Amino acid sequence: MVGNVIKKVLVKVKGISIKEYYIQYDRELVPFGEDEQFCAAAFEGVSMLLDMTWIDSTYLSSAAEEFGIPYFHIDLSVQTFMKLMESYLLARGGNDVVYILPNLQHVDATIFFLITDSFLRAIVFGELDEYTVSRIKDLRPYPSFYAVVAGTMEINAILHKAIGGGLVRKPEKWNLLFTDLQTDKFTHGDTFPEMNRLALDSNTCCILLQQSFPCICPDAFDPMEAHLQNVLEQIIQWFIIHPIPLVRAFNCTPTPNEARFDYVITAQKELMNKIGSLAQFWITPESGMIRPNLNLSIISVPANENSTSAAYPSSTTTIGNVVQGQIVLVNNETLRPSKRFFRIGTTESIPWAYRKRDPNGNMLRNSATGEPIWEGYCIDFLHQLSIVMNFDYDLVSPRNGTFGLRDGDGKWDGLVGDLVVGEIDFAIASLKMTAEREEVVDFVAPYFEQTGILIAMRKPVRETSLFKFMTVLRLEVWLSILLAIIATAVMLWLLDKFSPYSAKNNKDAYPYECRKFTLKESFWFALTSFTPQGGGEAPKALSGRTLVAAYWLFVVLMLATFTANLAAFLTVERMQAPVQSLEQLSRQSRIKYTVVKDSDTHDYFRNMKNAEDVLYQMWRNLTLSSGNDQAQYRVWDYPIKEQYINILSAIESAEPVTTAAEGFQRVNERLDADFAFIHDSAEIRYEISRNCNFTEVGEVFAEQPYGIAVQQGSHLQDELSYFILELQKERYFESLTAKFWNNSARSQCPNTDDSEGITLESLGGVFIATLVGLALAMITLLGEVIYYRRKENSRNFIKVVPFGNGNKSMEQEGRRFGLKNKSIVAIKHLLDLDAPVRAGGAATFKMNSKKVKHIPKDITIGDKFVSVAEKQQKLSYIAIMPRNAIH
Repeated sequence: MVGNVIKKVLVKVKGISIKEYYIQYDRELVPFGEDEQFCAAAFEGVSMLLDMTWIDSTYLSSAAEEFGIPYFHIDLSVQTFMKLMESYLLARGGNDVVYILPNLQHVDATIFFLITDSFLRAIVFGELDEYTVSRIKDLRPYPSFYAVVAGTMEINAILHKAIGGGLVRKPEKWNLLFTDLQTDKFTHGDTFPEMNRLALDSNTCCILLQQSFPCICPDAFDPMEAHLQNVLEQIIQWFIIHPIPLVRAFNCTPTPNEARFDYVITAQKELMNKIGSLAQFWITPESGMIRPNLNLSIISVPANENSTSAAYPSSTTTIGNVVQGQIVLVNNETLRPSKRFFRIGTTESIPWAYRKRDPNGNMLRNSATGEPIWEGYCIDFLHQLSIVMNFDYDLVSPRNGTFGLRDGDGKWDGLVGDLVVGEIDFAIASLKMTAEREEVVDFVAPYFEQTGILIAMRKPVRETSLFKFMTVLRLEVWLSILLAIIATAVMLWLLDKFSPYSAKNNKDAYPYECRKFTLKESFWFALTSFTPQGGGEAPKALSGRTLVAAYWLFVVLMLATFTANLAAFLTVERMQAPVQSLEQLSRQSRIKYTVVKDSDTHDYFRNMKNAEDVLYQMWRNLTLSSGNDQAQYRVWDYPIKEQYINILSAIESAEPVTTAAEGFQRVNERLDADFAFIHDSAEIRYEISRNCNFTEVGEVFAEQPYGIAVQQGSHLQDELSYFILELQKERYFESLTAKFWNNSARSQCPNTDDSEGITLESLGGVFIATLVGLALAMITLLGEVIYYRRKENSRNFIKVVPFGNGNKSMEQEGRRFGLKNKSIVAIKHLLDLDAPVRAGGAATFKMNSKKVKHIPKDITIGDKFVSVAEKQQKLSYIAIMPRNAIH
């Protein structure tokens, strides 16, 4: 490239000959002598030194100054593009970046630039392949930006590999700088419009070619070749005005010449000032390197909603330029600010963090990223932290374990293990702050109130029966009561029938109407005596009253017994859980209990059991030691309870569950409330607030706080603690707790409070019995009505007409006749006369004198009762016809 440029320059400038010497810089020779690489050319004679390397040129500039030779450092490497990219990333607020370059030569130049002139934390990769992609994916912490600096076709190839390897998960973090003018061949612009692009502006070509805008750029335009040509033209023009003699050095020993040295230095400064004032050059104040003025266009999705281009947020547009390292935006556009990105570890624990699932139990995933959708207390808290701290994040589940356990070799798994090896930046979950974990990780300020261990059980399922009050007495008792009622009724009937002093057999003593104790009436008396209404009128005979008195005593005692047993029965039925504490749970054997395997609760009982073992050994050694002082410790009973030894043994025999959901399921399935689940108190109370079947037993014990874990010495510890305290001042955690531990669902649960009285299920049979009695009464009424109507229809009714119509002829069918003849028929029927004999249409009657019919003395005729003496032979009152008309 240098040879081609010299030929082009010589065509424009006449009368000048250039003899060039190319010195390949060799880093291996630098330790043995920095000047040796320069001496070979200086022996032939040198008038000017052009440095086109991207390394530290201090020793070259010092050697040129020592020999009195003008020195110019020209940048033809990728460093100018890297400096422009860094200016853009710093404007976006970036602090770290991953550079991906097309070849190792650019990688070397970029690394040297990062060492000497960069303010970003950067990692450089070249020649992207599967191994490189996996290394980039494993970077911790996650980089804020990805930057690709290459030609258009090279960028297409790099992005193709990056997309296939799963690197392009957040396109807005990718920044592309095109080093050529073939951006129209970029193939991923429509697929990922969120990617930010820096492309050579069209006026850059005009500036470097020293043509007026607009101009036509050649297809194979190389900005670095044009830059070198511009520099050589300026140097040659300056050399014509200020000729510099050749300088020869023999044995690498310069000839001192103060006048020439001053002249060269002055002329060099004059040329550098002139070059710096030209539009096609860019000389940074901190460096004397001559760089090309590459004007870059910023192509991105507008971030300002109020901008004119925000009407189409899904399309890209030019929002500004990068000119000599300065960002110039148009139309009040703004750059999308940079957000830090963290990999945050969590693990499933309801309600803290759990993967969202559909009603069928299938895991729901984000349609864009394919990652599981998380919900829970910690997820909402993390989202709020990302807002106040301005960062993006990915949720990562531990590959092995859950929260973190230490094996025999001292290695941790779970969230703690991921923090130790740097797999995640910090962990947010229901992670308890323990001394063992504090040895390998750091905790920030607790974000949740003290939590501990609690016992959950199922409420006993009561047998719902509407006739449960009948179970107060056994079946043989009910049968005995029924037999007593029957026996009493029969005895009462017999006594009233055969006793000479009963109202039935002693009418002289009781001339008024008395109750007749028939068999039916006796049964009614026996039944009504069981009610507060009483049996009614009692028998008159002493024997009957004795029976009734004994029966009443039986009724009183039986009712009192039934009432007392019913109250006791309902009280026992409404008793609370059979155990009220962990100590009571450990002393019984009917109720089984368990924990989540290898959980914090499981570790708690293991540690307590080990502590009891150690204390027992210490007490045993103390009491068995010889000496007068040890005698005072010798007691008959072991002074420490072996409670946790028994508890851990019971847990192991019941087989610990793998998850908390399985533990709650086992509790819910035991309808007899004979299984308990010992777990985290916050999770148990969450389940109780959502399930009416659960209840907590006893008080919370072994309380510990929850906290966010970070790597030891992490800079995030102070920042996270600060924002957690700020959220506490805003009472954010109270609202978050009310969201997940909402007891409003408990209002829909059936009320089982003792103060609310007896439920309808226990005494509903009483109401059913009453309703059955009402139904039987209605059925009896219907039977009575039907019977009465049939009886009335079977009776013969005689219709009469008034006396005034007696002479009128009757109908020939015999349906009507005179009132006079009708009266004669009625009297004949009463006096037992012969049947009428019709002769010529008139009826005549014949008296039967032989028949004499006596009216019984115990029959009363008429509608009024008149007492008749036993020896009286006459009727005191006879009513032949009823007073009301017969219909």
